[in-house]
Amino acid sequence: MRTQEQPEGTRSGAARVGVEQAEAALVEHYQRLVRLAYITLPPSLGRHRRVLAAHAAVQRALPASRGGGPDGPRVPVQRGASEDPGYVLVRQRVLATALAYGERPGWWPRQLPAPRTLRPALPTVFGLRVFPRSGGADELALEQALSGTTAAARAALVLHRVEGLGEQDTRTLLTAAGATDAGSAVRTALRLARMPAETGTDALLRSDEFDPCLVHTRPTDLIRRRQRIRFARCVGVAVTVLAVVLVVVDSGGSVPPAATGPFDPAVSARAADPGQLLRAPAGAWADTSRIDFTVWPARGARKDDSALLGRALKVWASPARTVRISATHGTATVPPAQPPRLLYAGDVDGAAVVLFADGDRVIRYAESTDGKGAPALDFARTDNADITTGAAVVIGRTDGNARFLLAPWVAESATRDLLSPDTPARPLDEGEDGVTAPVSSPAVPAGGAGCGSWPALQLRSSSKVAEKHAFLLTDLGDLSPVHLTYTPPPGGGVPARQPREATGSQALLSWAHTACSLAGVRGGGVRAVNNWEYARQQLPEKGGQASWFCTRADTWQGSGRVSVQLQLPAGEASRPAALVAQRQNTALCSRFGQNVLAGAKWKAGSGRWYLLAAGSREVREIDVTGGVRARKDGTTMAVRAGQASRAVMTARLADGDTLKALG
Repeated sequence: MRTQEQPEGTRSGAARVGVEQAEAALVEHYQRLVRLAYITLPPSLGRHRRVLAAHAAVQRALPASRGGGPDGPRVPVQRGASEDPGYVLVRQRVLATALAYGERPGWWPRQLPAPRTLRPALPTVFGLRVFPRSGGADELALEQALSGTTAAARAALVLHRVEGLGEQDTRTLLTAAGATDAGSAVRTALRLARMPAETGTDALLRSDEFDPCLVHTRPTDLIRRRQRIRFARCVGVAVTVLAVVLVVVDSGGSVPPAATGPFDPAVSARAADPGQLLRAPAGAWADTSRIDFTVWPARGARKDDSALLGRALKVWASPARTVRISATHGTATVPPAQPPRLLYAGDVDGAAVVLFADGDRVIRYAESTDGKGAPALDFARTDNADITTGAAVVIGRTDGNARFLLAPWVAESATRDLLSPDTPARPLDEGEDGVTAPVSSPAVPAGGAGCGSWPALQLRSSSKVAEKHAFLLTDLGDLSPVHLTYTPPPGGGVPARQPREATGSQALLSWAHTACSLAGVRGGGVRAVNNWEYARQQLPEKGGQASWFCTRADTWQGSGRVSVQLQLPAGEASRPAALVAQRQNTALCSRFGQNVLAGAKWKAGSGRWYLLAAGSREVREIDVTGGVRARKDGTTMAVRAGQASRAVMTARLADGDTLKALG
C-alpha cells in the first residue's frame, strides 16, 4: 500500500471508520453533503445534470470495506474537532469525487468528455428536468461569481462558511481530497464571502437556490425526445432490413420492383401471403349484428389472382419511393401485422385494383393493366363504420368521375343533384361485382364561389339487415364517401338535436342551400356532415322568414368543424346560404355542444340595416353590447344597426349559464 506524508495540521493518529458508521453519517447529513457536491461541481453541467451528479457523488461515497477493523478506512482527526469520524470520511470522499469530476488524464483525448462524466450513475431521471428553486438577485449574483472560480474555491467557500471549518482545516481537507492549490482556493473563498449583499453569504449558500434536495420539475424537450425515439426505431429497422436482405439474397428470393422500400419487421410472412387473406362468406352480412367491412365478401373477377394479390401485399409491406401513397388525415400507412381482409380484386377503367380492410382502415392498391406507371396505395380510416358509413368505397377515379364499390346490403342505388331538391333521383347502374357506373364528382369553380351542381348517392339498404333505410352519401375526395344527415328546427314535438337521414323534402331543401360549403372540408378525412336548422326568424319590415343552419363536419378522428350559415327567403332554392361564422376543432352543434348563438347584418328592402341574432332552443334571452345595445327575450332578435357598427352578443340559457356568440 502506498503511504503519503501526513498533511500539516493533522494528528499523528487517524480514526478508523466502519461502513455502517459511514452509512449512518451519510443518511443523517445527506442534505449537507449533496449541497457541498452541488456547489463544487462545474456549473457548466447545467442545473439538471449537476443535481443528479451531486446525488450520485454522495451515494457513491461509502467505503468498500465493511466493519471497523484494522483494514477499515481511516480519516485524519483534526485539532479540536468534535465531528463524527464517519461524517468526516464521507465528506472527504464526496469532495474528492466532486473536485475530480471534470478532470481528464493526460492520455485522454481532449475532444471527449471527462471519464467521470461518462460513468453510468444513479439516480437517473427520464422524461423530466429537475432543478432547485430559483432565487433572487443576491442568489443570482453569487451563482455568477461562483461560476467564475475553480472547483476548489467553491468547495472552500462551503467548508469555511457553511461547514464552519477554519482556514487551516479547510486547506487540510482540500489537500486530502486532491486539490492542487488549497491555499489559493481558501483566499478566493474569503474574497467571495465578503461580497456585498442584503443577505449574508452564509444564508445565501443555505438557501433553496443551492439545495439540490429541494427541486422543481418540468418536462424535457418533447419534440426532440420524439425525434430521438423515431431515430432509434429507424436504426432498429435498418438493422432488421440488413438482416432480411442478407437472408433474401442468400436464399435467392426476389420481390417486385415496386416493393423495394424499407421493410417493417412487424410484417410477418403470413400477413404477406395471399393464401392467408381473410374472406367473409357471401351471405354473412345478412345474418349478423355487426354491419361493417368485416362482413363484406371478396368480390371482383380477379379475387383469386394470387399474382396480383401477392404484388399488392408486397408493395404495401415495402413500398418503393416511386409508389404514390395517399392517406386521409390520421390514417396509419404501416403494413399489416396480420393477414388483412380481401374486399375486391378486379380491373376498373384500365387499372388492376385490390381493396383490403385492415382493422380500422381500408386500403386500395392500384396498378396499370398495361404495366406502365407506378402503382398507388390509398389509405382511409373506417373505425366504427356502420350501415351508412360502411356502405360504399371509391374504387376508381377517371376524368372527373368516380366509381364506387357498394356494400352487399345496398339494395337500391341512385344519384341526385343536391342543388336540385325537386328533381327525382336517377337510378345508378351497378355491376354484378358491386361496382357502379361512373358518377360525376362535385366541381367547384375557380375562386370557390358557389358550385354548379353537387352529386350525391342515394342508397337504400336491404330489408335483410334492417327496415328499408334510405340515406345520402357524397364524395369529398377520400376513399370513404361522407354520410349526410339533417336535424330539423325546434318545434312540433321534434326531440332536441336528433339528426335524421337527409332524404325528406325539408332536408333536401336545406342541403340545396348549404351543399356548396362542403368544398371547404374536401379531403379532410370527414366521416359525416349534419345540417342543423337550429332557428327560424321572421325578418323585420315583412322581409319574410330566414333560416339559420349550423353545419357540422365530423372527421374519423373525432374532431369537428362547424359553420353557421344564414339562408334568406329571397332567391332560388339552390341559392347558397351566407356564411356567418365558423370554427375548427369544437364540440359545437354536436350532442356534446347543443347550444349555439350567432349574428349577422342584413339590409332590408328599405335600405335600412339590421343586426340579426339567433340562438338554439335553450336560449332564453339575447343581449347585445358595444356599438349596438339591445336586449330581448327569446331565441331571435332583430335590431336597427349601422352597417359598420360592431356588436358583442351573448345569451342567457335556460339553466342560467351565459353563451357567447360564435364568431
